[in-house]
Amino acid sequence: MRGAVLAGGGATRFGGKPKGLEVVGGERILDRLIRVMTAAFGGPPLLVANAPDAPGWRPDLRVVPDLRPGLGALGGIYTAVAEAPAPVVCVAWDMPFVPEALLRRLADGLRAHDAFLPESGSRRGVEPLCAAYGPACRDAIARSLEEGDLRAIAFHARIGVGILPLSEVGRFGDPKLLFFNVNTADDLALTDGMWRRLESSQSSGGRTPEKPR
Repeated sequence: MRGAVLAGGGATRFGGKPKGLEVVGGERILDRLIRVMTAAFGGPPLLVANAPDAPGWRPDLRVVPDLRPGLGALGGIYTAVAEAPAPVVCVAWDMPFVPEALLRRLADGLRAHDAFLPESGSRRGVEPLCAAYGPACRDAIARSLEEGDLRAIAFHARIGVGILPLSEVGRFGDPKLLFFNVNTADDLALTDGMWRRLESSQSSGGRTPEKPR
């Protein structure tokens, strides 16, 4: 099992700046995710990024651009599945609050499913940008991409999908916080207060990563 950080997208609502390089709780979001994924899976994650300067963000990581550029989040998931290679747990790089224990639980879900996603309460009902994907996803995603269906869940009908119910997701924290993503400057302004809330209320059981000392 391996992790993959998805750093795609143009960040148009963030002025084009690389969101994962912003600092939350005294640490860049990217560095936090790398630390959590390394702890969860015993090795550093793959970084899927198209920016020309991406190799300099963390020189210790293997960085790969999208295999099929310009195809959005689904193209990033496809690249992670193909290049990690699967099985892999993918997380978008603008999610600062994803905990180690949740990543391990998602990985465990691949024992019985081709993909395993947490229920989120969002419009999609699940969170595909914090989810586990097995080898069968590669061909299934490729077919969706070829058909021009770029929804992040477009390929689900072709594989066996498992869902971590919201009641179990809640064991790892408030889903609204766990899957919070930094899309705008206003979102970023909220994150330090949210981090302090998480750190004080979820400091046990590996649910929230500790700040570096």
